[in-house]
Amino acid sequence: MLAAEHLEATCQMLEQTTYQAISNHKVDPKETLHRPAWQEVSRRLFNRFLPPERVQSLEANWHLGNYVIDRTTGAKLFEDMSIYERLGMHLLYYGYEQERVLHWKRTLDLLQSQSEKMGREYDSPRSKDHIQPFVDSFKLRDTLAELKKPDLDDYASFNDFFSRELKDGARPIAEPDNAGVVSSPADCRLTAFPTIDLATEYWIKGSGFTIERLLGGDAALPARFEGGTIVIARLAPQDYHRWHSPIDGTVESVRDIPGAYYTVNPQAVNESGTLDVFCENKRSVMLCQRRPTGSPVAIVAVGAMLVGSIVYEPGVDRPGTEIKRGQTLGSFRYGGSTVIVLFSAGEVGLDEDLVKNSTEQHCETLVRVGWRIGAGPA
Repeated sequence: MLAAEHLEATCQMLEQTTYQAISNHKVDPKETLHRPAWQEVSRRLFNRFLPPERVQSLEANWHLGNYVIDRTTGAKLFEDMSIYERLGMHLLYYGYEQERVLHWKRTLDLLQSQSEKMGREYDSPRSKDHIQPFVDSFKLRDTLAELKKPDLDDYASFNDFFSRELKDGARPIAEPDNAGVVSSPADCRLTAFPTIDLATEYWIKGSGFTIERLLGGDAALPARFEGGTIVIARLAPQDYHRWHSPIDGTVESVRDIPGAYYTVNPQAVNESGTLDVFCENKRSVMLCQRRPTGSPVAIVAVGAMLVGSIVYEPGVDRPGTEIKRGQTLGSFRYGGSTVIVLFSAGEVGLDEDLVKNSTEQHCETLVRVGWRIGAGPA
């Protein structure tokens, strides 16, 4: 049972972690916000706020992390996670009492204030101090050669680096001459389901998920996706944090939907009985018409814990804008996030390996922007 004292301890731990990152720039961020959650030193943080027997009980019953499948090798890999995300995950997302706590105003205010606080901090020039520790914590050194600005000194703030751009040609699209191919919208951990019903059976276990709630608009809109296909692209904090168009098409509309700042980590999404984070979180829905079929495609950018903002590329969110497969659509500021793509029935046949990993292995697949994820009528 999660008592009020437990929630208060959670709040104290999350607030202290961000406070240390913001207020004391002499402390290496790898020892605060970017600290890997599996290290023994991280567990000592729990002990400062909860009795040792409680910590031991929680650790015994919690997952230690996520496994993802490398699409190129088929190997299962363990995903590193920062201590901040692990704290928020385990202390707020497990069990019946936690389900109630997620709706408490104290919890909603905490997640919003922490996200906004870190957004402001990471826009400031002094946050440059966090770039190198972040690169070191998540072993990103070898990826810098892909960037338009590979020199870390060229970034004005941490968020400037977090929303970093790739150099031209770093993510070529698969089968560029095949108009039927659909591409991954992001460098991400991806799940793919031939029907939305399969997604709720195998992956989205939280209560309250519906296409109508996800899109949050015209009640007639969900009917356009009835029996359709869904792709869920999760961006971990260490991923390149821009999203791209999976199709060629035309923008019909963009609608921003206010919401909370819950984590989108699988251990929250997959937890039965808790609320559905995709329909609760802040998000932006881009409705497109796919070329050449004219069928609707919804591209939903979902914010999450510590995501300060969802930012479109200039002009791309105007109705009537033509977009091309692989084109950059927008970027997220600091934190994990998700892009959900909905296709109408019969529009796309998803690649078999992605569906198998999602339904049989119950596992995400590591993919990159531009990689083929399926194909349909051309």
